[in-house]
Amino acid sequence: MPTSVVTPASPIHPIQVVVRRTGLSADVIRAWEKRHGVVAPVRSAVGRRLYSDADVERLRLIARATGGGRTVAQAAALPPDALAALVRSESASADSAGAVRRDADAASPAREHLQACLAAIGRFDGMELDAALRRATIALSAEAFLDAIVVHLWQQVGERVHDGTLRPSQQHLAQAVLRRALDRVTEAATLPGAAPDLVVATPPGQMQELGALLTAAAAATGGWRVVYLGPGLPAEDVAEAAVRTRAAAVAVSLGTVSGDRVVSRELRRLRTLLPAAVAIVVEGGATDAYGSVLRAIRADVARDVRTLLTRLRALRSERARATPDAPAGARRRARRGSTRGRP
Repeated sequence: MPTSVVTPASPIHPIQVVVRRTGLSADVIRAWEKRHGVVAPVRSAVGRRLYSDADVERLRLIARATGGGRTVAQAAALPPDALAALVRSESASADSAGAVRRDADAASPAREHLQACLAAIGRFDGMELDAALRRATIALSAEAFLDAIVVHLWQQVGERVHDGTLRPSQQHLAQAVLRRALDRVTEAATLPGAAPDLVVATPPGQMQELGALLTAAAAATGGWRVVYLGPGLPAEDVAEAAVRTRAAAVAVSLGTVSGDRVVSRELRRLRTLLPAAVAIVVEGGATDAYGSVLRAIRADVARDVRTLLTRLRALRSERARATPDAPAGARRRARRGSTRGRP
């Protein structure tokens, strides 16, 4: 009787084994299969998914790539050799910086606040998460709060959802509370009469607005008057808001990669509709996927909070140099207004 040969390509592993080997939850594995075609398991005689060793390795590599900041779509588009090379390269970079980063994290005053936030999310305690974020805004500078708390908290929540230690419902809870916290920061930092204006939005197909809210908060702390439009807005509407408010810049948040070229088209359209003097600032994890378009529209790309704040400060300085003094008529009106109500 012939003996069957099991090869690395043989689909022999049920999904429970894949979960243990990759650290991904069964829900995440099935979602990646359906949305991105990451792997294509076969079905057993009773309809159970069966995966090969190669499938398990691919899932493991994609999980590591997403943990390093890549989107699932970006990682899934790579052939096996390129994906493995990418993970090796990023792992080597992470190892070389790991000891320094761990020491910095241990000494960071933000670490305690971050851990308190994660603990509250783990308990489904939205009120405690909100309280922890309020304490962090008081204890830390605006930049430290946005970078060391908001950005790192959201990254860690995403990683824990991927590895199954947090549920998607906990991620939604965290997003809702973070949204309120960022709204508070923006409102508190916006001074009456602040200028110039910055319009913040995401284009159609980009419904994840946490990055846009982060941009709005960062801009407000940098002295901008923010006009926040929200997610999924066409270029015509964004440009109209910018023109009517005489905005100095438009900030666009790109959190995910769109496969239907909608984002590329909208970015090009936005540039043609805006006055040439209005700058376009683009932030988000998907900026690498639109590199050629961003270069074509002369966008300023900010991949982290520090870069975003630096560029916004530079734009404010450029605007101030371009209009160092108000017109004489405007100065006279301002003086008249300042004397009203005096005895």
